[in-house]
Amino acid sequence: MSTFEIRDNFYLDGEPVRIISGAVHYFRIVPQYWRDRLEKLKSMGCNTVETYIPWNMHEQEKGQFRFQGMLDIEGFIRLARELGLYVIVRPSPYICAEWEFGGLPAWLLREDGMRLRVSYGPFLRHVEEYYKVLLPKLTPWQCTKGGPVILMQVENEYGYYANDRGYLEEIRKLMRRGGVEVPLVTSDGPFPESLNGGMLPGALPTGNFGSRTEERFGTLRQYTEGGPLMCTEFWVGWFDHWGNGGHMRGNLEESVKDLDKMLELGHVNIYMFEGGTNFGFMNGSNYYDELTPDVTSYDYDAVLTEDGRITEKYRRYREVIGKYAVLPEMEFSTEIRRKSYGTLEACEKVSLASTLDSISKGTESVWPQSMERLGQNYGYILYRTTLHTEENLEKIRLWGANDRADILLDDKLIATLYDRELLKERELNLPARRDARLDILMENMGRVNFGPYMERQRKGIDQCVQINGHMHNHWVQYPLPLDNVDKVDFDREYLPGTPAFYRFVFNVEEIGDTFLDFEGWGKGCAFVNGFNIGRFWEIGPQKRLYIPGPLLREGENEIILFETEGKAPGTIALQGEPDIG
Repeated sequence: MSTFEIRDNFYLDGEPVRIISGAVHYFRIVPQYWRDRLEKLKSMGCNTVETYIPWNMHEQEKGQFRFQGMLDIEGFIRLARELGLYVIVRPSPYICAEWEFGGLPAWLLREDGMRLRVSYGPFLRHVEEYYKVLLPKLTPWQCTKGGPVILMQVENEYGYYANDRGYLEEIRKLMRRGGVEVPLVTSDGPFPESLNGGMLPGALPTGNFGSRTEERFGTLRQYTEGGPLMCTEFWVGWFDHWGNGGHMRGNLEESVKDLDKMLELGHVNIYMFEGGTNFGFMNGSNYYDELTPDVTSYDYDAVLTEDGRITEKYRRYREVIGKYAVLPEMEFSTEIRRKSYGTLEACEKVSLASTLDSISKGTESVWPQSMERLGQNYGYILYRTTLHTEENLEKIRLWGANDRADILLDDKLIATLYDRELLKERELNLPARRDARLDILMENMGRVNFGPYMERQRKGIDQCVQINGHMHNHWVQYPLPLDNVDKVDFDREYLPGTPAFYRFVFNVEEIGDTFLDFEGWGKGCAFVNGFNIGRFWEIGPQKRLYIPGPLLREGENEIILFETEGKAPGTIALQGEPDIG
């Protein structure tokens, strides 16, 4: 057992220690590769690994908890200890992290009046019930009990969001009551307005920034009361959003200088050491003037690439760290190959409309309801009605709708509305027979993970559909979380130009990492042996989806694409190299 203290510096068992940490999110990496990433972290000279904990992954449904496979946080901490690494855990209910809803579970939005990250009783009760399950998974791994965990964080960048000190104190109280004994930190932007709102007496204030280290530490020094200076998120790159024009990259030369200065003056957690992947529908979004959903890759221009390769940034950082720490001699124990498996042709295909009843059960309602009100968290939802009072389809408007709508009249795509287009009435001026079928396929593009828009993230249609100037009633709603693609019936009809599923099979003799090239396809998501590897979209910048080798098996493998725009060339390719724009 050890003691870890914060005085003028960090002290482990009375001896000063310099924290040189890297961020590795266990939930963004297949567990078979955790050891490889942590060995590379240690080899670079880091003595600590840091990770967030995503509430929405561990409690996807209220009261139903998961801590297996990619969510085995204890296994991740155990492995870090085995490799001689300390651990910083950030278990706040909100994590940001460019992650869906900032880590908050979508089911919170089923409750009318829900207020997030403030002293609102129902929200705090949900946090308390979550902590009663989570904290017993973490507290036995504290250094005070012989484990590697030396620090935990209270909330995350709270000063960017609000300034409810009572809420912060309540979170701290829940953590201490739950058995957290190690020192606590807060992390905020290195500005007075952020630090004033986000700091908490008794927790060390730290900063998140990617440049101007001396200046940022100078501001932070005014708040630490003589305590150590730490950059809890040293941003070494940035994230991509769909349509941003190209992969975001940091300035390596400036970054190297900033790392050197941080280690001269204080302590660092490199964000990200490896970014990993937003598998499934778990990418976040930002909303300033418009919706900007993040791509599937969380490469981040990090020290390791999305698939764990060592970069020039790694080599340069290792040189800097070698000035302040002994660099260990290590051999990497995980053999990772990259493989190309060639071009695949779709062997089966079926339209969503044809197989709808095999993958979803319709719910009738006088008015349309959001995903959350129907018990759905992620994916798509289809709203179906007949135009039982209309002579023509002249105009349409969706009220309370997020994020993207494909509108089909008798299986023909007539309009696509995205983001702010959903706020306006769309002129259609189409002839429509009485009792024509109208389908509206809504996609949740990833809930906003930062700022006040978080409280306006119900997906689908949460109010009404206005047709020809009046509200249209009587809908059948089909939730499509696509967690059951094995139920897609490919024996049914395929209608070109409509949302559809496509099936590919290929044989594997030697397993390796590969990348799905979706050139020519429009928009959708992909499943490898039933595992949702994420979204694709022709607008880029990401052009290929990462498929870790452990998702494959020797012999026959299956890929299913769900494509919504009717752009389907019929072939995909599995390449041995990424192409993220």
